[in-house]
Amino acid sequence: FSHCFLYYFLSGVLGDSLTVLRSPPYVTFQDGQWPISGEKVPDLVALTMGFSIREDLDWPGLAAGSLFQRPRANALIVVRGLDTLDFPKNISSYPLENPVPFTLDSVANTVHTLFADSTPVVLQLAPSEERLYMMGMANTVFEDLPVTLQQIRGRLSQDGSVLTSLPLISLSRNNEADLLFLSEVQVLYDISALLQKHKHLAKDPAPDLYSLELAGLEEIVRRYGTDSPQFADATRILTSALQKFADDVANVYANNAVVEVVTVKTFEAPLTRKSRSILQTTNEGSLYNLAYKYDYDYAVVFNIVLWLMIVLALAVIVISYNLWNMDPGYDSIIYRMTNQKIRLD
Repeated sequence: FSHCFLYYFLSGVLGDSLTVLRSPPYVTFQDGQWPISGEKVPDLVALTMGFSIREDLDWPGLAAGSLFQRPRANALIVVRGLDTLDFPKNISSYPLENPVPFTLDSVANTVHTLFADSTPVVLQLAPSEERLYMMGMANTVFEDLPVTLQQIRGRLSQDGSVLTSLPLISLSRNNEADLLFLSEVQVLYDISALLQKHKHLAKDPAPDLYSLELAGLEEIVRRYGTDSPQFADATRILTSALQKFADDVANVYANNAVVEVVTVKTFEAPLTRKSRSILQTTNEGSLYNLAYKYDYDYAVVFNIVLWLMIVLALAVIVISYNLWNMDPGYDSIIYRMTNQKIRLD
């Protein structure tokens, strides 16, 4: 037992990790050091949003959720270059095993399929690789978001950028590795600002999905090393930016959002994915044999119908039992009136 505990403890401290920064009260993450495989992270995101998955997720870290409530949004940020960040101790964090590259394409397809008639926000972005996919309202909300490295560099030179608002200390605005890292931090701040500007997103019945992959810290490590002051300052800035991002998302969605951070030192295999345009249309028909669409309130309607049928069935059984055991001479007003009429005649 002691060896097992030591293994899980060292995995949670020294290994890659999955940290839940924010979650609504009806999405419960259990306290513990249960490891989760990197390839299962998309399934975990799907379950937190109330979607079904093909195979059961045998992971005790996520408790059974409410049938009547589902989060309005899920935001997953992948940070490459280190295995853990110094977040507060009162949040849930789990060891990450088998850190293979993954995407939330399956979750995005589920959102698009189930809520095709609504306007969900789906944003998948990796600034360092200029990898982008937007769907639904994201094309409108994030239309002005700088997404290419050239656009982000231009944004850094404008007023109110992180170059002027954050204490850079040892980081330099003249170094490519530093600028790449600060560009990703700028994207986090810009997304937060746009979400604060478009708070009406939380009122839409369709859930929203945000997926960001940040590799700037990996370049800092490659350039300076983990023992450098640049790495220490970059880690501090990123931790603060992620906490602010989580607070802003939770505020926009009235604490009905889940925000997770995956920290991985390095992926076991490179991830290649075709880039998509920010203005790409999403109205093309599905090529898969998908199930029929149902409304966001499907779970609520299902429970109402189910329990109403059970109550009606019990009522029919009780009424039938009482009618079967009824004494017509005493319990029925029809027979009682007939007997009186016979006696009068």
